[in-house]
Amino acid sequence: MSYDVDDGIPEGVNHLTIDLAVEVRHFLEQLPYNFERRIEEVLAGTERTTGSRREVTCIMTDAAICSPLGKMAEDMNVPWIAFTVPHPNDLVCYFEMDKIQKLFANAKSENDHIDVIPGLSSLPFKDLPHEIHLSKPSNELVPYLYRMAQKLPQAKALLLNTYEELNPIPLTNYLKLKVKNLLYIGCSTLSITQENDGSSTSAGCLFSWLDRQKVGSVVYISFGTVVELGSEELMALAEAIEYSGKPFLWSLKDKCKENLPEGFLERTKEKGMVVSWAPQREILQHGSVGVFVNHGGYNSMWESVLGGVPMICRSVWADNHINAKVAEEVWGVGVRVEGRVITKSRMVKCLEMIFEQEKAKKMRQACNELRQVLIEADGPDGVAAKNRKTLLHLISG
Repeated sequence: MSYDVDDGIPEGVNHLTIDLAVEVRHFLEQLPYNFERRIEEVLAGTERTTGSRREVTCIMTDAAICSPLGKMAEDMNVPWIAFTVPHPNDLVCYFEMDKIQKLFANAKSENDHIDVIPGLSSLPFKDLPHEIHLSKPSNELVPYLYRMAQKLPQAKALLLNTYEELNPIPLTNYLKLKVKNLLYIGCSTLSITQENDGSSTSAGCLFSWLDRQKVGSVVYISFGTVVELGSEELMALAEAIEYSGKPFLWSLKDKCKENLPEGFLERTKEKGMVVSWAPQREILQHGSVGVFVNHGGYNSMWESVLGGVPMICRSVWADNHINAKVAEEVWGVGVRVEGRVITKSRMVKCLEMIFEQEKAKKMRQACNELRQVLIEADGPDGVAAKNRKTLLHLISG
């Protein structure tokens, strides 16, 4: 069973307008009390219904909130396990914040590469997670990131939302030195099968529409549940899609549709679909999808690779910049939007690169090769399968 924990936002408030760092600080301040209170409510409820009281034996927490919840676990005298969703390089950045900020202070520009830290040698400073705030080391988020990096080594295990086989050995070795048990457990949102025939179990007009499109022709657009493009970029993206003449499927929140160019929906109703939500994993498995325009989210990238679909990445924050760089320069399965700002001309250029016959062939081939590695890594002989068994053992004691 699952239970909700109060996030500390006052009832009736749907949108917060204060600074993100302030919101995070408020959440972290409220979290320990709300979490502990909810645990006690659940245990008391179980005792009332069963006649016996169950005790907490382990706490599993997102790495981002491991500092307060790790302490809570220690106070309760139970082990705790941390789980992190972003790219593993994200963790290296947090462990090495002091060194990174000193290096940046002596760098000529943000385009300089970080050559002395394992896992980051191919990265320029500009591709680091935005939370580090190289130019604003006094930002409110920084103390929490420091505490997270200091607390993680105390966890019984650190779970990574990826596969050891798909990450550089120096990166893995570095992280193994930092934590007690480093466990690659695979991507949590993937449902991997050996077949990818483009079929779907979902009903409705959306998949009927996809079925009518040519193989590899559809532009699928989604920036996830959190990221929202500004009005100018949204308009530029729409103009580029319309100019390209490609069929498209766009997952866009209703409140954002007012920023589309006037008449866009009417002019493109025969060519595309704009929906408020779409089943992304199934869409990316459909054979008609030719490219995925996204924000460079880690789970989105794996889902795209599993579907064999090349990407156009407009990275936004957190590990997005690292992911987009990996997709383009390491895996060869996508391209990045120049300057991380969408304009009509930049997006048209990206679409032309993706759909240009020879480049498209190479990207799809790279996607399929990476997909095969992904399937094997998630299989019974992969590291993830062994690590999931180790995790069960750690939880059960």
